[in-house]
Amino acid sequence: MEERKAIIVEGKSDKKRLLEVLDEEVDIYCTFGTSKTERLENLVDPGLYHEIFILTDADHAGDQLRARLREYYPEAGHIFTLRMYREVASTPLPELARQLSRAFIRVVTWEDQT
Repeated sequence: MEERKAIIVEGKSDKKRLLEVLDEEVDIYCTFGTSKTERLENLVDPGLYHEIFILTDADHAGDQLRARLREYYPEAGHIFTLRMYREVASTPLPELARQLSRAFIRVVTWEDQT
């Protein structure tokens, strides 16, 4: 069986940001800020994936969404962005790559340009 991975994010800008750093095929699902039970519960079919990860913004709304998603996907791994960046979409690419790497997700190589 192919070891497919999925990441659940809040919106399209988060998905776009992830696509800039991913170096493997990962399905990305957007919640679009919804907290509707049926929508979240049926967002991802766990039977299709070897691993599912949750990556939400580092703010109150993101924390609440992560808690709700944890109910429906208890086996999911959690990836965090630093609170100083608040949003996944505003996290610098090298930092986002670092966080994804910690979850054993392949990313493009980022050299420090400072």
